[in-house]
Amino acid sequence: MIERATIAGMRALLADPVAFARALFPSRRPRRYQAEPMRAVAAAVVARARGDRSHPADFGIVFSRQAGKDEALAQLIAYLLTLFQRAGGSIVVALPTLRPQGILARDRLIERLTCERARALGLRPRVQDGTIVRLGRAACHFVSAGPQSNARGQTASLLLVANECQDIRPERWDSVFAPMAASTDAVTLSMGTVWTADTLLARQMRHLAALEAEDGRRRLFRVPWQVVAQEVPSYGRYVERQIALLGADHPFIRTEYELLELDGQGGLFPPSRQGQMQGDHPPLTRAVPGEEYALLLDVAGEEEESVDPGRAYDPAARRDSTALTVVRVVHQDARPRYEVVRRYLWTGVKHTALHAQLVDLARHVWRARYVVVDATGVGAGLASFLRASLGDRAVLPFIFSLTSKSQLGWSFLSAVDSGRFKDHAPAPDDPEASALAALFWRQVRACTYTVRPGSHRLMSWSVPDPRTHDDLLISAALCVVLDEQDWRPRLARGRGR
Repeated sequence: MIERATIAGMRALLADPVAFARALFPSRRPRRYQAEPMRAVAAAVVARARGDRSHPADFGIVFSRQAGKDEALAQLIAYLLTLFQRAGGSIVVALPTLRPQGILARDRLIERLTCERARALGLRPRVQDGTIVRLGRAACHFVSAGPQSNARGQTASLLLVANECQDIRPERWDSVFAPMAASTDAVTLSMGTVWTADTLLARQMRHLAALEAEDGRRRLFRVPWQVVAQEVPSYGRYVERQIALLGADHPFIRTEYELLELDGQGGLFPPSRQGQMQGDHPPLTRAVPGEEYALLLDVAGEEEESVDPGRAYDPAARRDSTALTVVRVVHQDARPRYEVVRRYLWTGVKHTALHAQLVDLARHVWRARYVVVDATGVGAGLASFLRASLGDRAVLPFIFSLTSKSQLGWSFLSAVDSGRFKDHAPAPDDPEASALAALFWRQVRACTYTVRPGSHRLMSWSVPDPRTHDDLLISAALCVVLDEQDWRPRLARGRGR
C-alpha cells in the first residue's frame, strides 16, 4: 500500500511541473504568472517527445526585470530532467556569456536538484565538464552564445532555450543555435527583457505574436511589473520608487519594467522629452545671494589664431567651441534639480586666455560650489589649471570614453525624465541668452542615438550634423556628475587663538 501510494504520488507530481515545483521547492513555489508558461512549455515538450505535433513548437517568456524568469526556467528544467531521466533527452540553454551567466544558471539548477526534498526522491544529478548537468540519461547543456564561443555540435532533443536573448546576435543564433533543434523538432523557448526593436528577442516576439493571431494559441507570455506587483507588493513599491527617481519615460523603465521597445536609434529627445526640459525661470547674469550654482564646461580644441576671449558668440562660425553652462542647484527630496541660468560659448579661444575668465566667472560672478570640466585630451591641461586656481575639491574632471559617455547619456535622460533638469524660459530682452538657448535647442532636436548590442547597453549619442555640433548639449549633460557630490554646507574653520 505504501509503495503504491508513493508511486501514485510521484505520478501526480510528474504530471504537472507546477505541482512538482511546489512539492520540491515550497519556499520558491511558482507564482501564477510563472506557472502558466511553465505548464505550456512542459506540455509541448512532453507531447513532442511522444511524437504529438499538435502543440506549438515555439514559446517566449518575457518578464519584467527581477520578476523570477530565471527561477521559473530552473524549475522547469529540473522537472523535465526528472521526467526524462530514464527515457533520456537533451536540453540546450544558450546565454550571452558562459561566465558568469551560464555558470549562474547551472548553479541554480544544481541547487534545485540537490535540495532536501529532491534527495529524498532519489534524484542524484552530476556535473560533467563543468557545463553539463546530468540526471540519469537526461542532460542540460549550458553554452555561450557569444561571438567567439565554440558551441557547434550540440543537439537539443527536448528543449532549446535562448535566455537573455535580447543580448544574443540574431545572425549568431540563426547560424549556430537554431539548427540544434532542426533534426529533432524540439521546442524552442526565447526568454529575456525587452530592449530595442532590432534584437533577437524582439524578432521572436513579433513572430510569436503573428502565430498567435493565426490560431489563437498562446505562445508569448509577457509579464510587466504591474502583474508582478499584484502577487509581490514589495516589488511594486520598489518599481514605483524607481519610476519616481528616473521618470516614467526613462528607457530602463519603459523596457525593463513596462516591456515596451525602444526605437534603438533615432532622436534622443522627442517632443515629449523636450517639453520636460523646458522650465519657467528666467536667465540670470550673476549669482543671487543665498543660492548655489555650478559650472559645466565642455572643452574644445584650441586654434592657432588669437581670439578675444570676451567676444560674443557668432552663429555663423560653427567651429568646435568651448561651452559653459551655469546651473542653479535646487535641493529636493532625493537628488538636486538643475536649472540652467546662463550659457557661454567661446570659439577658437586659447585655453591660457580662457582660464582667467573661467576663474573669474567661478569665483566672483557665480560663486560656484563646483566646476565640472571635460578633462579629455586637450581639456586635461585646462582642467589642471582650474584645479590649481580653484582647488581640487571644487573642480570635478570628467573624462569621456565610449563607456563614460554612454553612462552620462543614460544619467542625463534620467535627470530629464524625472524633472530634475530645466532650461530657462525664453528671454526676449536678453539677446545673448536667447541666441545660445536657440542653439542649445537646435542641438537637442538634432541629437541622435544608437544602442549597441550586448548586456552593457552602451549608447552612442551625438549630433551628426557638422554644422550644428553638440557642445552646449554635452555641457548641459555634465550636470549629472553633480549627483554624487556632497552638498552639505562647508564650515569655515578659523585659526585657533
